[in-house]
Amino acid sequence: MPELPPGTVREVVRAPAEILATAGAEVDPTDPATVALAADLLATQAVSPGCVGLAAQQVGEALRVFSVDVTGHPKTRTCHGAFVLCNAEVLSASRKGKGREGCMSVPDLTGDVARARRLTVRGQLPVTGEWVEIETDAFEAVCLQHEIDHTEGLLFLDRVVGPQAVHRRQTYL
Repeated sequence: MPELPPGTVREVVRAPAEILATAGAEVDPTDPATVALAADLLATQAVSPGCVGLAAQQVGEALRVFSVDVTGHPKTRTCHGAFVLCNAEVLSASRKGKGREGCMSVPDLTGDVARARRLTVRGQLPVTGEWVEIETDAFEAVCLQHEIDHTEGLLFLDRVVGPQAVHRRQTYL
């Protein structure tokens, strides 16, 4: 990924904030404001325990930008490290499976969501605007779909299979 400037840690927006239900606008990934947002997403994610992805909506901006980093997560099989994508779209998705998801914007709940376990996503890199395709699987594939949903104004709660699939988040001592 191209070099980003140091980012600023931003406050994470929580549901039911309207911005979380707002579809994002396409961005120019070479615009300095987009580059700064990309750096802020990575900086905020880095200081947030357990965070594996963060979308622009979660820091109060209705834009099609998100960060992902599943490095070191126990469910990770394929890992592309820390990266930011702009204007991302799913090109192909297969091997659907159900799994438990959580979200920093919905801190008290988790939910069972059916997502593809193999995924190809296309998006632009901040700074250069280069189009890239990412092929991934397992946990990273789920994370990418979760973040793309955010950029479309959707939460994991919009994808659960029913009220019985929503759970109080467990806290461990």
